[in-house]
Amino acid sequence: MTPRERVLETLLFGSPDRIPFAPGGGRESTLRRWHSEGLPPNKTPMAALYKLIDEERAKRGLPPGDYEPKQPVVGIGVSFQMIPKFEEKVLEHKNGHYVVQDWMGAITEISDEYDYTYIRSAKDFVTRKWHKFPVENRADWENMKWRFDPRDPNRFPPDFQERCAKLRERDYYFELHFNGPFWQLREFCGFEGLCRLMLEDPELVKEMADFWTEFCSETMRPILESAPPDGLHFSEDMAFKEHPMISPEMTQEYCAPSYRRWVEEGKAAGVQVFAVDSDGRVDLLVPVWLECGINCIDPMEVAAGNDINEFRKCFGRRLAYRGGIDKRAIAAGGAVLDAELERIRPVVKDGGYIPGCDHGVPPDISWANFQDYAVKLAAMTGWLS
Repeated sequence: MTPRERVLETLLFGSPDRIPFAPGGGRESTLRRWHSEGLPPNKTPMAALYKLIDEERAKRGLPPGDYEPKQPVVGIGVSFQMIPKFEEKVLEHKNGHYVVQDWMGAITEISDEYDYTYIRSAKDFVTRKWHKFPVENRADWENMKWRFDPRDPNRFPPDFQERCAKLRERDYYFELHFNGPFWQLREFCGFEGLCRLMLEDPELVKEMADFWTEFCSETMRPILESAPPDGLHFSEDMAFKEHPMISPEMTQEYCAPSYRRWVEEGKAAGVQVFAVDSDGRVDLLVPVWLECGINCIDPMEVAAGNDINEFRKCFGRRLAYRGGIDKRAIAAGGAVLDAELERIRPVVKDGGYIPGCDHGVPPDISWANFQDYAVKLAAMTGWLS
């Protein structure tokens, strides 16, 4: 099977030859530790893991694994971000902290151990403090909308059609990512500001959500027409450790219309996987997502109480998963890791699940433990047999 076929067969409850090997990836602090513990400086973690697993395959008389696509991976290069962005500038520097206006117009504080580019990126596990967001009222919203013109020529790369032609012949899984309505409105208003507007000015919230829905639909339309992806992936992050950030009823009111429209448009173009990414405990939100046509969720954080076995009992094969392996167990290693892998084994066997670390791999996971985990995960997902 090609890597593309393998992902689709797995997430759609088909019959993959092997489950995709997706242990997870580390950020800067994690990579620093791993390089100090033996990861070669000229190798990515995945390249090193492939070599390690191939050594294990060789011991069993197996040829090297076909982990990666044979075709060069082409990105679509289309931006769903604001154009133009706000000017990034340091407003204040004192007591070991920068106060910055970031490219999305928010006033944010960050340790001067980092520079402002860490504010809106996933380079590392960085704590930030938000002071002010660009949309606090209707006038602010009117001044924001012009930055989201789906027809702005800068939104698409000059070689868009050439990229699409290559993507139509791909042997790898192609997923289009953009923010869901909750995530994007939170970027506009801040979490507290958005929740307050939901109570004090719900019509403005609906207007912003409708605008975002239309913008994303219009931006992805040329992609759906020229190179339909295999999956649409909506970034949401709308749950705390124990509960959602907004109720299922609010999710139905403010977010569901977006999901329904994007799923409908994606299905019409041949898209098969519709995924939501949210940290935190999401069990109360899943029925809303399912009703809207969502059929995959990740990363299934264990510390937040997401039990993948209970989810499978409750939602059956209507829902596939990615992630779901407790990062704390990977850090502990040994018998703790073994027990964690046994915990998820029933869902791995049942299908519809690509197991991996339940978030970015943190720096408390040693390179030795990560390698041991990767070999055991490779065995569980069929790469050593």
